[in-house]
Amino acid sequence: MKNLFKIALALVIFVVNLAIAQPSLADRPKVSKNPDYIQVTKTLNGLSALQESQDIPPEVQQRIDELTLQKAAIESGVTWGQCRNETGNTIGIFGPASEASKTGDNNLYFLADGETTPEGWDCQGIYLPSGINVAGIESTPATYTILDGTRLIARRNPDTSALEFNVPPLKSSQENKLAVPNVSQEFIESRIPSTFTAVEIDD
Repeated sequence: MKNLFKIALALVIFVVNLAIAQPSLADRPKVSKNPDYIQVTKTLNGLSALQESQDIPPEVQQRIDELTLQKAAIESGVTWGQCRNETGNTIGIFGPASEASKTGDNNLYFLADGETTPEGWDCQGIYLPSGINVAGIESTPATYTILDGTRLIARRNPDTSALEFNVPPLKSSQENKLAVPNVSQEFIESRIPSTFTAVEIDD
């Protein structure tokens, strides 16, 4: 009788634990609601329509192929970007706001030269302060935002001293638009580099 009671009690505890743990087994948010996914799909659809109606130059075909791979990366569950600094100076980057933050959905952080943000920590782009020379950017201050699943590398051209990037910027939309503060490069270089905590990645 005691053994039967113990088995029944164990079953009740198992069922209760399963009921409590159920939310952790819930599906991930739909990828279709990811702002980067919406943006890359929209751009890809526009370029694909152009591809069907006329001959396109090789660089446009290359962009289509890149966007197709970026879309697949987001669909696979990669919901973060990574930034590496090879500029020779500290740079400002945007990332997720801390729980204590009251400034909105993203914050400005400081990435030291030679450093890379950890896997899982969502680097959303680089802050470009006023007065610096950036290849392909007409006016600053500005942000150079990237898609999820992208590894952005910032370098300084030794001949022109302009900042250059290994991937094209993401055109801003209302969903992924970042606030642009107005601080100088001197201010950024005076900051102690931020400490980034790696985020555990789900398999």
